[in-house]
Amino acid sequence: MSLTVQCLTKRFPTAQTPAVAQVSFTAPLGAVTALLGPSGSGKSTILRIVAGLETPDEGSVHFGDEEVTGLPVQKRGVGFVFQSYALFRHMTVADNVAFGLAIRHLDKREIDERVRDLLKLVQLEGYDDRYPTQLSGGQRQRVAFARALAIEPKILLLDEPFGALDARVRLELRDWLRRFHEERHVTTILVTHDQDEAMELAEHVVVMHEGRVEQCGPPQEIYDRPATPFVAEFLGGANVLSGRVENGQAALSLALSVAVPGSREGDKVQAFVRPEDVRLSRAPADENHVPPGDRVAVARVERLARIGAGVKVTLRLADGASMSVEMPRRDADDLGVAEGDRVLVDLRHAKLFIEDYSI
Repeated sequence: MSLTVQCLTKRFPTAQTPAVAQVSFTAPLGAVTALLGPSGSGKSTILRIVAGLETPDEGSVHFGDEEVTGLPVQKRGVGFVFQSYALFRHMTVADNVAFGLAIRHLDKREIDERVRDLLKLVQLEGYDDRYPTQLSGGQRQRVAFARALAIEPKILLLDEPFGALDARVRLELRDWLRRFHEERHVTTILVTHDQDEAMELAEHVVVMHEGRVEQCGPPQEIYDRPATPFVAEFLGGANVLSGRVENGQAALSLALSVAVPGSREGDKVQAFVRPEDVRLSRAPADENHVPPGDRVAVARVERLARIGAGVKVTLRLADGASMSVEMPRRDADDLGVAEGDRVLVDLRHAKLFIEDYSI
């Protein structure tokens, strides 16, 4: 079942600005949709409105063709997984999973069979009689998934479900969720501030900022073609170069000069360049012989940090600004530069924004 929210607005009495302001998007049928953004961007508020735990001041929520804005939680048929697991400590694993079925007064034999199937699905066979305190964090979260799935929800809602787990367990559960979704195709809304998580798991991403939608679309489209300066900077940790339009060109740090159609003289310009889109080569001994090119200039290597199979290079530009570059370790070894050396910086795929529009 698809999910559509239309013009959602939610205000809280203690806040000066709305937590959510005129938010609209559609989560495709059978897909994982990630609500991605920093803390305080309104992601969890939207999830709680979809679940029926909060009532919007304006707007509507639709499951397929049915408007559910006024329905109570228990009639919406959603499964909810929280960051904190929210398991009942005094109940066994089996009783936790069966909770939603028991309050619906299903036959005990049917409940037992479904619990058995779900524990197999989440790879916790044989854990029926254990209590949450006897489980690891990853196991507890898988019990929470099983409990949410027990009622066969129309929509599965995940609120930072891996946030309380350590890095290794988080990766394992992400892999499990990806495989589960490939098999079951439950329409899922995933709230996260983790870009890697959103890009790996979601087929559709809604980027949120200060209670508003900045951009919606497939992950790769958003990454490659950011619609706003916030999206360009938030995704991928882009370097930001500032300047102004001079003689119809964007004059920026590093002597970057790019034609800007429709611009006005003196317009402020920002260029966003992701660390992996910068190419480095050794600078010639005589910097007066730098190869011509609008996107090439000289910088000094300030720091080299080897991180696993990659290398992060921090550069100091001629105007004093800092720039971050990421490259495979092999490329860095071939380049053979050290801290303090001069390098040629060749920018690729710079995304320019001028005032309220982009090119």
